[in-house]
Amino acid sequence: MRIGGSAGPSSSRRQRGISLLEMLLVIGLIAGASLLAAAAFSGGMKGTQLRAEVKEVAAQLRFTRTHAIATGEPQRFVIDPAARTWQAPKGRAGTIPAAIDVRFIGARQIQPAEGQGAVMFFADGAATGGRVQLSRDGAVWDIDVAWLTGQVSVKRAGSGN
Repeated sequence: MRIGGSAGPSSSRRQRGISLLEMLLVIGLIAGASLLAAAAFSGGMKGTQLRAEVKEVAAQLRFTRTHAIATGEPQRFVIDPAARTWQAPKGRAGTIPAAIDVRFIGARQIQPAEGQGAVMFFADGAATGGRVQLSRDGAVWDIDVAWLTGQVSVKRAGSGN
């Protein structure tokens, strides 16, 4: 005879709670749903690739400006929109994926070759100015270089920031 109200081994199993396997399954489902939601809100992988390229080109423009100030000599960032390539000082170079459209607007006087564009940075930080525009599937980003200060700024085209 038992005292205490327990009706047997089957009722003690029901009172234990959830298993570790069940908990891991729920955490996995939440993580999967979060990843899908994040991809949907951020424009997916295509948007991520475009933003990564925008950040890379902007970083190389900033590097070129910093290098001009550090060395005390003018430095040039060159971009070829047709070939989707760029070159910066100290042997830095890169390519932009074919799925991304590239445009350059800048001074023709320092254009290294037909179809190429360039931004010249001077020892005081100033620049010739220009704009690199990268776009994909309707999303357009502008990378602007101010001619007076040489400041590099990035903004989504059509937005006020």
